[in-house]
Amino acid sequence: MTAPFPYALTRAGVVMTPDPGEPLEAEGVLNPASGRDADGELYLLPRLVADGNVSRVGLARVVVEGGVPVGVEREGVVLAPDRDFERGRRNSGVEDPRTTFVPALGLHVMTYVAYGPLGPRTAVAVSSDLRSWQRLGPVSFEYDDELGVDLALFHNKDTVFFPEPVTGPDGVESLAVLHRPVWDLGEVRDGEGAHPPTGLEEKRPSIWIAFIPLAAVRDDLGELARWRHNRFLAGPEFPFEELKIGAGPAPVRVPEGWLLLHHGVTGRLERGVDQQKHVNYAAGAMILDADEPWKVVQRTAEPLLSAETEEERSGIVPNVVFPTAIERVGETDWVFYGMADSKIGVAKLERVG
Repeated sequence: MTAPFPYALTRAGVVMTPDPGEPLEAEGVLNPASGRDADGELYLLPRLVADGNVSRVGLARVVVEGGVPVGVEREGVVLAPDRDFERGRRNSGVEDPRTTFVPALGLHVMTYVAYGPLGPRTAVAVSSDLRSWQRLGPVSFEYDDELGVDLALFHNKDTVFFPEPVTGPDGVESLAVLHRPVWDLGEVRDGEGAHPPTGLEEKRPSIWIAFIPLAAVRDDLGELARWRHNRFLAGPEFPFEELKIGAGPAPVRVPEGWLLLHHGVTGRLERGVDQQKHVNYAAGAMILDADEPWKVVQRTAEPLLSAETEEERSGIVPNVVFPTAIERVGETDWVFYGMADSKIGVAKLERVG
């Protein structure tokens, strides 16, 4: 008999809604990153969407009352699409940031979606204060002849770094990062279709893991954008993940290993549409092995959180729960998540059983 999953989510409310007088938020605030500054203040870095689906990354201090996040105070924009690789003709933006504070580097490491001329690509930036970000550029992937595919060809989203170094599959102390390649090249070259790796059994968009030697990063921060030893981690397995899955916030160290929240998607995807209307996003979770995080120990057969409230069911993209950040306030872990691509909610993460 399978043991019950040891963690649960309980929604606690809405912490950020679009400012009706702010043009940069006309199409929603959603999918935030997070972090603490040198004074310990907690911040969200929300995706701000202007007319035309043009995204920026903002900064907003989290307001806490009675130990519960209840709102934010905005402090402006910290990343905008002002590089050529972030600007396309049909769409542009810096989207869906994930930030991880990496003590081994003394830096916040951000991955984000750079929506440029060829569609969504993963890019990396670093900061010491959450306000000033140094771009390291789009990610490149080390070629692996055994894998037999150039990962740089494919759209990639839902990327996030682990907070602590791990021992990679090659025995080298490394920083680990999760990513989610999509094998369909039809969005880049009409009619090209899907080109998944020949030996890959699961062709649907799935979570992969890559590694970067820590020593290389200490010598050159640019190495944070050069990912090695890419391997499949987990694909869709249960009904709430029928179409695809993707990583959420940075994995959290727990007694069982690494706790990874992820999203699962059902419904129908429309080609060439950025703001899908016929999908359902729910939050699930899995435990990764403490020493070999490319191995899944346990995962949820049912979602921990599904779109049930009005804020989660009605918005720019209806029926979306999309977790992207975890932060501890006092003794409680809080998960911040996108609600229907329009607002930002918060839920309590608790150990159960």
